[in-house]
Amino acid sequence: MSGRDAGGAADKAMRLRFAGTCRLCGVQLRVGESAVYERATKTIRCAFCVSTAFGTEAPRVFSPLAVPEIGNAGASAQREHDRRATKREDRIRAAHPRLAGMILALTEEPQSSRAWSAGAKGEQVVARSLAKWSRDHVRVLHDRRIPGTKANIDHIAVAPTGVYVIDAKRYTGRPDLKVEGGILRPRSFTLTVGGRDSTRLVAGVRGQVELVAAALAPSYPEARVRGMLCFVDADWPLVGGAFSIHEVDVLWPKKAAQLLNRDGALTAGQVDEIHRRVATAFPIA
Repeated sequence: MSGRDAGGAADKAMRLRFAGTCRLCGVQLRVGESAVYERATKTIRCAFCVSTAFGTEAPRVFSPLAVPEIGNAGASAQREHDRRATKREDRIRAAHPRLAGMILALTEEPQSSRAWSAGAKGEQVVARSLAKWSRDHVRVLHDRRIPGTKANIDHIAVAPTGVYVIDAKRYTGRPDLKVEGGILRPRSFTLTVGGRDSTRLVAGVRGQVELVAAALAPSYPEARVRGMLCFVDADWPLVGGAFSIHEVDVLWPKKAAQLLNRDGALTAGQVDEIHRRVATAFPIA
């Protein structure tokens, strides 16, 4: 497929035989990646800049390396809530045909059902924060399915410093790190939220981190994968508050975005490639 750039010279869509750099965004492109060669300038444009570089006149490249769908935050949790709500309504209407409307209006959904809706809203808050505060070089994925299970990963972010598995939690109370032991006995670390032991949440994130790391190991064994527990409605102090436990960062949405914005060893091209690989390994839920 070919097109014409603003100067009228023919462009050529191709797969690179040699590594290069996108003229527009500076992304480092690897051998085999799709790009457009500009004959007039003897330079290349990456697939991501092709459709935006010159407005509607720019050629479009249809490539298997196109940007993956990032997914809709909280979509699967909201579907589960809706499924439970519909099942409850059908059950009440079948048992009480005449009084069903009044019963539904005067009674609350079970907490187990409300939790799914609350979880969906929490994921949406985190997604909006990442979109607002993260820099352009950060790539995100939302609501990704773990193959072979019914479980999902709320968010995965790829940044120059590595890959982050982000679990959104809509809990109230103050997250805190409780450290016990030391000189005479081994130290133990406990995550509490509002005084309640919530360390099990850390284990859940670490399990997801291991899955993502395993998916990247064949191609990017050096990629750093780390977990985040992102509390949306927690009672965070005005100063400080964020901490780490067992290599999992415990923080709030804006703080998560700020950590993703740090400079790191991964190039923009590597970030994009890892983003695509993770999206393939963990499809939309």
